[in-house]
Amino acid sequence: MNAGQQTAPLRPPSALRRWSGLGIARKAGTAPLSVLICTVFLGLVVLGAALAPLLAPHAPDAVDLSNSLAGTSSRYPLGTDVSGQDLLSRVLYGTRSSLVAPLILLLLATVLGVTLGTFAAWRGGWVDGLLSRITDVMYAFPGLLFVVMIVAVFGQGITTAVLGLSLAYAPTIAKYTRSLALSERSKPYIDAYRVQGMGGARICVQRLVPNLGRSLVGYLVVLFGEALMSLATLNFLGFGAQPPSSDWGLMVQEGQAAIVQGALLPSLVPGVAIAAVVVAFNIVGVWISDRLGSGK
Repeated sequence: MNAGQQTAPLRPPSALRRWSGLGIARKAGTAPLSVLICTVFLGLVVLGAALAPLLAPHAPDAVDLSNSLAGTSSRYPLGTDVSGQDLLSRVLYGTRSSLVAPLILLLLATVLGVTLGTFAAWRGGWVDGLLSRITDVMYAFPGLLFVVMIVAVFGQGITTAVLGLSLAYAPTIAKYTRSLALSERSKPYIDAYRVQGMGGARICVQRLVPNLGRSLVGYLVVLFGEALMSLATLNFLGFGAQPPSSDWGLMVQEGQAAIVQGALLPSLVPGVAIAAVVVAFNIVGVWISDRLGSGK
């Protein structure tokens, strides 16, 4: 998966905006039903992650070979995997790593990307040209391949995957931040602060960057779904989380062998969880981006 190419548009695609009913939202001034449903769903997902020890009917690593690949029942509401582990319990516990890892990834990428983008826009000239060329090269390089190279050097693991993807996503955020900062830098209040004797670094940190927050928030919410999907892909390929982790991407990979035996649930359950969360974040993120962009 190419992290850079998939997140290239500076604004979410219009097709997704229409599909999620955002045009209606902007006219009516309220969130459409799809956004409300997705928001409630994401709230339940976060709640499930926080209360996993209380909600999970079994321990996520509890093996019961006598119930291998069992179907849905009162004891196993979503069935079991090849080792007899309860899928519902594993999905609930896996929600934690599946949400926290992309969040850490985006935090690291945002710090690096916003810093580079703001610095390039503020300094201008050859500094802007050099940083723009560097980000263009990184932006054009396949993100997944870049992370695989990092994993080959530093070894497998979720930490390596998060650090690698944060570097892959940073150029995307840097380009977006630069475009926002260039527009913000030309506003009169920047010159006013300069006349008052405020230094460039102080203006950027205290005034310019905070004013970019409205535009960045919605974009980062949409990007969260992309980050979750990218990490799930790496975990599926075996470069990220390792057994006995209950990460959703790893669960899909582990459930592949059961498909040959006619058992779809071990792969289907975590796969649906990934798809549902990514779509929900995209819909909510696009709506937030439109609302903040319209100044409402």
